Amino acid sequence: MKIIKRLLLLLFLLILAIGIILGIYGYTIYSKAIKEEPLADKIEEIRSDKNYVTIEDLPKDYLNAVISAEDRRFYNHGAIDFRAIARAIYVNVSNFDLREGGSTITQQLAKNIYFIELDPFPRKLAEIFMAFEIEKNYSKDEILELYVNTSYFGDGYYGIKEACNGYLDKEPSEMNLDESSMMAGIPNAPSVYAPTKNPDLTRSRQKHVLETMVENKYISEEDANKIINKYD
Repeated sequence: MKIIKRLLLLLFLLILAIGIILGIYGYTIYSKAIKEEPLADKIEEIRSDKNYVTIEDLPKDYLNAVISAEDRRFYNHGAIDFRAIARAIYVNVSNFDLREGGSTITQQLAKNIYFIELDPFPRKLAEIFMAFEIEKNYSKDEILELYVNTSYFGDGYYGIKEACNGYLDKEPSEMNLDESSMMAGIPNAPSVYAPTKNPDLTRSRQKHVLETMVENKYISEEDANKIINKYD
């Protein structure tokens, strides 16, 4: 029994040491990035772009679709969502596949504006620290607005305005539910879900977005089925 207790203690200390080392590594990357370009300067640069769209000019259906697809508890958690991380681990382990991620919209914004060029592992570590910095300085609405303006939609389109102009030949404010749910699904994997790549996969992803919107009570099942059945 004593041997088991000692082994468990050693295992705990090992995990703690690894956690501390990884935390220091992630913080170092974050600290370097924010010193090179402070967050306020980065956000000001993004907002000054001629294609920047404010949240007031985005359809509610689109905003709800993004939240449903990417971070359903966005307005109810902080920089990271421990429940989503636990759910993602369970789903991925159960299916022996990487089906879900646990990143919040805030973490994805951090990736979009600072760490897009980094490899996944160091990026994930740095994202956490940057996400806390973002949440400390900006409201949820501001974060969501920034996220949709910095997401990549494939075919060289960055931000929802470029994507709407390119794929739909219209302004973001003109999107209906059908278009909103399609556009919300693309940034998850632009090389796969962009409508110019594989329309069938685009619609499959859109169907998933619509189903999550029903689950989150943003739309009725009838509204979702009208769109889904249109493409079946």
